[in-house]
Amino acid sequence: MDILQKLTEELKVKKWQVEAAVKLIDEGNTIPFISRYRKEATGALNDEQLRDLDERLTYLRNLEDKKAQVLASIEEQGKLTDELRAAIGAAQTQVAVDDLYRPYRPKRRTRATMAKEKGLDGLAELILRQETDRPLEEEAQAYVSEEKGVATAAEAVAGAMDIIAESISDEADYRTWIRDITLREGYITSEAKDEKAQSVYETYYHFSQPLGRMAGHRTLALNRGEAEKALTVKIEAPEPEILSYLESRVITKDNPYTSPALEETVRDSYARLIAPAIEREIRNLLTEQAEEGAIRVFGKNLEQLLMQPPIAGQTVLGWDPAFRTGCKLAVVDPTGKVLDTVVIYPTAPQNKVREAKATLKKLIDKYHVTLISLGNGTASRESEQVIVELLKDIPQKVQYVIVSESGASVYSASKLATEEFPNFDVGQRSAASIARRLQDPLAELVKIDPKAIGVGQYQHDMNQKRLSEALGGVVEDSVNRVGVDLNTASAPLLEYVSGITKTLAKNIVAYREENGRFANRRQLLKVPKLGPKAFEQCAGFLRIRDGDNPLDATSVHPESYEAATKLLTSLGYSVGDIAGGGLRGISKKAGGKKGAAEELGIGELTLRDIVQELEKPARDPRDEMPRPVLRSDVLDMKDLTAGMVLKGTVRNIMDFGAFVDIGVHQDGLVHISQLSDRYVKHPLDVVKVGDVVEVKVLAVDQAKKRISLTMKL
Repeated sequence: MDILQKLTEELKVKKWQVEAAVKLIDEGNTIPFISRYRKEATGALNDEQLRDLDERLTYLRNLEDKKAQVLASIEEQGKLTDELRAAIGAAQTQVAVDDLYRPYRPKRRTRATMAKEKGLDGLAELILRQETDRPLEEEAQAYVSEEKGVATAAEAVAGAMDIIAESISDEADYRTWIRDITLREGYITSEAKDEKAQSVYETYYHFSQPLGRMAGHRTLALNRGEAEKALTVKIEAPEPEILSYLESRVITKDNPYTSPALEETVRDSYARLIAPAIEREIRNLLTEQAEEGAIRVFGKNLEQLLMQPPIAGQTVLGWDPAFRTGCKLAVVDPTGKVLDTVVIYPTAPQNKVREAKATLKKLIDKYHVTLISLGNGTASRESEQVIVELLKDIPQKVQYVIVSESGASVYSASKLATEEFPNFDVGQRSAASIARRLQDPLAELVKIDPKAIGVGQYQHDMNQKRLSEALGGVVEDSVNRVGVDLNTASAPLLEYVSGITKTLAKNIVAYREENGRFANRRQLLKVPKLGPKAFEQCAGFLRIRDGDNPLDATSVHPESYEAATKLLTSLGYSVGDIAGGGLRGISKKAGGKKGAAEELGIGELTLRDIVQELEKPARDPRDEMPRPVLRSDVLDMKDLTAGMVLKGTVRNIMDFGAFVDIGVHQDGLVHISQLSDRYVKHPLDVVKVGDVVEVKVLAVDQAKKRISLTMKL
């Protein structure tokens, strides 16, 4: 297989782009580095395209390795023909290779292998040729042998039929045809193990869906219901057509002695050997497809969450709500430093509302708090009521935001949180995290395992290694797209920078603590174990404000400093001129210089990136994202009525719709059919996590705590 050609066809790009990308990946370059600083080489392939290419490259190379192993194994057995070699070479998937290898794979002891040990191969071949002119038991008499363990002719016939059944099962063409028709015409069904039991799986108590129309979230729901022993799940194949097909391939002559026996063997082969294996394969295929879809949605949701704009320049009070143990508060200054922590008890069972308000007033007054970040967990509703009453009583303008506290408890109990806040308990750490994730969501959320952030579906049911890799890639791309302040970044944030390992991240922080702030990017080469290759990969993504060289505060890579300096000089500027916030209008001036890229010895795409950066240094792509909805009053679920139009924030996206926070502590669902007046294939085509949207209330179910919303206004 020509892997490069295959990737070219799959990704729908030019072959030279694929060749360049593969070469760069093989040389140890990271995806963010290739995407940002090797645009000329790859024709500006983006992060997503490069990750898809990298993933498929790994799969196809593993496939070629598997083919080599299979060919070597069959050749060692002396059974490799030119036809078989060609078929294996042409196989496009590992399943296809497995089908071809099946007859030659070393088998555990089966009924067929035991029959072969008894010398019944000859009888099986005789029956398959369908040339006998007498009853099978008469033909089998010659195979009766006490020494070989064949007591009767009937036993000999049964053993021969086991050999034939396995040979039918091992035929690659048969399995491919059966798999294809089952996928086209088969159904997946589920039944309740106990119909009387109330369960979240009631939708699937009598469920049937064509395999070709099976939605990924339904597959994952069935898998979970089956794992929890609530459901029995089966694949219903078009059995009559399959048996007819197998009989037409196996029974090639109308022989009264062999035909009935072969019909029975075909049925046995399908029911006992083929059907269970095909069912497993199809269930695995459905699961893989569902997981890939769920991982894609999870990744998009996570990306939008990480890329939410920071709320800079405000002192924030983080509020971790609770009942019995009290609400933990942490005041955090605009730089993220924790100024104070306290516990108040405005909720049941203590209900010390007056004392809590007095404490809050003191904190707001003392630290000039302008924003309260309230976690959306237990006692959040009751805490919000206290906050709203307080805001009406004080002269200062303070607003509040309800934030998702998913993962805050995971972080607060982690080793990292213990190192960061050794004198705080888990509640204080959680409150600080809730405040900081409003000030800079990206910097705070990278400290938490992406799977714990809570913007996916069925994340605990899928391949955890694959999920971690995919989400890690999303975090890496997000961190490098934004860039990182080298003098303030934590080790967990630095770990996601291109080319920086966990060890290097710790070494950078240790070097900074010992030697003070970095004055220029070249100092990175003094960090233990950070060599030229790591420097090349990471330097452009690390920012140094107020350093020796203003270019260090931009995303211009050090390898392009000479070109950037020459460009500035040719346009009548100096490097120092960019320190004041950028050079407005430089793109127009540079655009008027024909042949500038060639003159500077760089590519057109690199020149364009340099000019954009000089015009607006260290621009933050998050500034273009919708900002959180700041609140100053409370809304209750009982206040909602059908027809009410509200603003809300998209919190999570599933295959079937989007969950929107409208400020009542119960996210409403905008079903996929209510997202737009046009047909919507997937919710991600219309909305993203963090989007601020206008919605209308369709219905409110107080008992089930369900809110139905529409965006069709």
